[in-house]
Amino acid sequence: MIAKIGKGENLYGAISYNQKKIDSENGQVLLLNRIPETLDNTYSTAYLHQCFEPYLSANIKTEKPVRHISLNPDPTDRVSDGQFVEMAQEYMERMGYGKQPYIVFKHTDIERTHIHIVTVCVGLDGKKLPDSYDHPRSMAICRDLEQTYNLIPATEKQRTGNEQVFRPVDYRAGDVKSQIASVVRHLPKYYGYASLGAYNALLSLFNITAEEVKGELHGQPKNGLVYFALNEQGEKASNPFKASLFGKQAGLDELQNQFAQAKEKMKADPTRAVLKSTIEVAMHTATNEADFKKQLLEQGINTVVRRNDEGRIYGMTFIDHESRTVWNGSALDKKLSANVFNDWWNGQAVGQRQEAEKTTAQNQSPTAGNSTAVEREEAHALFNFLNKEQPTDDLWIDGLGGLLPEAQGEDYEEQAFANRMKKKKKHRKRGRQQ
Repeated sequence: MIAKIGKGENLYGAISYNQKKIDSENGQVLLLNRIPETLDNTYSTAYLHQCFEPYLSANIKTEKPVRHISLNPDPTDRVSDGQFVEMAQEYMERMGYGKQPYIVFKHTDIERTHIHIVTVCVGLDGKKLPDSYDHPRSMAICRDLEQTYNLIPATEKQRTGNEQVFRPVDYRAGDVKSQIASVVRHLPKYYGYASLGAYNALLSLFNITAEEVKGELHGQPKNGLVYFALNEQGEKASNPFKASLFGKQAGLDELQNQFAQAKEKMKADPTRAVLKSTIEVAMHTATNEADFKKQLLEQGINTVVRRNDEGRIYGMTFIDHESRTVWNGSALDKKLSANVFNDWWNGQAVGQRQEAEKTTAQNQSPTAGNSTAVEREEAHALFNFLNKEQPTDDLWIDGLGGLLPEAQGEDYEEQAFANRMKKKKKHRKRGRQQ
């Protein structure tokens, strides 16, 4: 059984997401904990939201008081409603939410019947419930539930403790070739990806990109790959390195074999349904693009967005570090395609820009003329890198075998200034010697 814990601030969105499943006859309420039942056993989003209000009002300082949890047995497991209720109660009790109001929803819209639990992490006394190390605690509870209810164990990648620890390439540190080699020589052992775009999305987390090159050798067409280091804007920051420098597994022919194998394997991967559901929940509860990415990152999922020069999104890729698989949004579901996210986030940007213009016009001085100051939207990078606000749960990161790249904490502008000063000093010394 796989558990996912979403943390956010949009309680209404979390309840609404589950209510829509009920409205489409793909879901039902299995349990209400510390929430009054209605006479006809029907529940509106507004009613359920109202039941949490006293808890939310008692603590307005907690930024993300909402918890949206999903428990996902294997598709072949046969779990009764009574067993789902028992599992939910034990899980919530051991996670520290036993005395909290929570709702257990059952979803049947996919082959993997599963439950969602919506609750809050603040009590009536205004205190926030401790949630340190909730990921490893959740995993331990799931292992126990699997044994108790004879469920098929989750097919998580086994970690031996000897995994390669990957670090993002720093093109300023020198020996870029060795830095790239330490990633591309070993990455295929740990992750599955079905296309060059998915491979590049994963590489982008480590400040690397691969580019296909075409040419002729002895009159025969010949294709290959070259690798580049990237800077923090997603721009090429090194000379190209031929794939052959990093071994056979980094070359195009071997990668295409890996793509074909991964594509076939991922068709039946149970991770697909869980990941799709997790992303859909984040779409309903996130307030903007940054919040969406952060919610998923806290659940071990990186979001890589690719935009063209005009800012239009043409690629959405999700990297699940628990199952170590890389998925294009459209491969998960048409509703998770690049066009859907482009319309969503660009629509938000237009609305925010219009609101800013309206506010500026209202606050504008009569003597200021007709010019309107509109905040310029920054250009988007080729790839959006790992959110620099890492989860504070160090044990959770260790649980991923060190595979999550560390956020870079350097002040690059300050570093660039220092480098310029060093160069000036060298020029002065040379001048004095002459």
